[in-house]
Amino acid sequence: MIRTFQTHEVRKSHELSGRLWEFAPVEEGKAGDSRMTAVPGCWENIPGFESYRGEAVYRTSFSAQGNVRLEFKGVSHTAQVYVDGEKAAKHYNAYTPFDVVIPGMKDGSHTLEVRVDNRFSEASALHVPNDYMTYGGITRAVVLEEVPDTYIQWVHVTPKRADHGFSADVEICVRNVSDEARKVQLAGSLAGTEMDFGSLELRPREERSVSGTFLFPEAEEWSMEQPKLYLVKVSLSDGGRIVDDLIDRVGFRTVSVEGNRILVNGRAVRIKGFCRHEDHPMFGCALPYQAMVHDLNLIRDLGANSVRTSHYPNDEIFLDLCDELGILVWEENHARGLSEEMMRNPNFERQCEDVIREMITAHYNHSCIYIWGILNECASHTQYGRECYAKQYALIRELDTSRPRSSASCQFKTDICFGYPEVVSYNIYPQWYHDGGVTETVDGLYQWVQRETAGAGKPFLITEIGAGAIYGYRTPTHDKWSEEYQEETLRKQITGVMEYEGCQGMYIWQFCDVRVSREWFDKRPKTMNNKGIVDDYRRRKLSYETVKKLYHEYPDYL
Repeated sequence: MIRTFQTHEVRKSHELSGRLWEFAPVEEGKAGDSRMTAVPGCWENIPGFESYRGEAVYRTSFSAQGNVRLEFKGVSHTAQVYVDGEKAAKHYNAYTPFDVVIPGMKDGSHTLEVRVDNRFSEASALHVPNDYMTYGGITRAVVLEEVPDTYIQWVHVTPKRADHGFSADVEICVRNVSDEARKVQLAGSLAGTEMDFGSLELRPREERSVSGTFLFPEAEEWSMEQPKLYLVKVSLSDGGRIVDDLIDRVGFRTVSVEGNRILVNGRAVRIKGFCRHEDHPMFGCALPYQAMVHDLNLIRDLGANSVRTSHYPNDEIFLDLCDELGILVWEENHARGLSEEMMRNPNFERQCEDVIREMITAHYNHSCIYIWGILNECASHTQYGRECYAKQYALIRELDTSRPRSSASCQFKTDICFGYPEVVSYNIYPQWYHDGGVTETVDGLYQWVQRETAGAGKPFLITEIGAGAIYGYRTPTHDKWSEEYQEETLRKQITGVMEYEGCQGMYIWQFCDVRVSREWFDKRPKTMNNKGIVDDYRRRKLSYETVKKLYHEYPDYL
């Protein structure tokens, strides 16, 4: 499954995933052990490969002709793509899409080979041993398209309030893959309004964008209560004939910051959220549609209105579902717990910037995304780290001016980066990693931010808080790791955070138990992070009903 709606009516497109591919590991001791396996999927779910870290080759064939565009929604974590034996692309990072166009292919059958590597090395600044699992494989959809010489890359819609309803800035990016100059015409429709972008001339091999501002008097608002969505359809004509199209989906809503509040459609939202990893014992990080829906059904049942995509961009299908269900999303680039030494990896800045560009370009139109996050628990207390944060915040603002920015910090009373984002965020674990009271911990941080930092007067969020529990471990002594201790601690944490006037909400760490890197595990029982409200199989812990009761008691708006 590629998206939850149709993305083309003119362009020829079909999915290469959703079927069996040949899988062949290449590491010593595994070479020659080839078999057929599902794509998308993680090789850790193949018997005998549960802990495999290395390289593997995926192979399939396809029939096509002309200019062929191959889009990979996610490969973990380094991919080298070969078409008919010729290297066509290389990409790093498991959680963002990439594509390659092969011009002028002859009609017939062609081979596609993807060499995948999930090993840790000095070349990898973001995929490092960590408190979550770096899986291996082609973990998201693969799409094949036949495109004309000039085709539409993307369309971005930025809604704004107008005197009578909404207006929107609409930008279309077009690419010419031929060796000749091209003159094309662009048009579109959205929410009952026809849009004419006129003509666009492109030089050989050029990529350019065109934009316009339009009124949408018939558009209805997207909100958490009524998540109204519209298809934006854009077409490209060459010589008076429509030769390409692209369909995306948008909602008309605004996000802004006024004083110490985040506003969605002009109303201050109260964040009742969960941090969620893409992880499941049966599917690894390649959760199918049904499993995503199940997670979101549980999250809504718990009374939550937001999900934080810790600690990387999520599968676009998950974001489609959040659009449809009215669930707000904090989406962040890929980084967690990196020290200054790790951030000095010569590949760090480039790989981070690639993730940010790919994330925002691909996910710009998702109404559910209300904030962009970066660099969870990284070195925001050092001068070098500060320079990195500044560059990445600036890049986000260059790509998107319509959403606030933040980063979840664990640098207690030492963070020096709060002057850059619009929202101040902290990860805290009172009653778990330290014995301080919840209210005292929140108040101490909040007052320090107001007195000592450039974050004074900005919205303040708790982006992680929680306690661990092993599913099924119950004891009258209420010891740590028991379900009783987790339930009691979460009760205190939710009440303490939600009742604190300066705080706009919280994200519980975390929705479900997840597997962690065995190279890192840091004394995690069962080599898992066990702070989920449900376990890895989504079985409910004792804390489930307590969290549900408390979250439902607080309204969605302040």
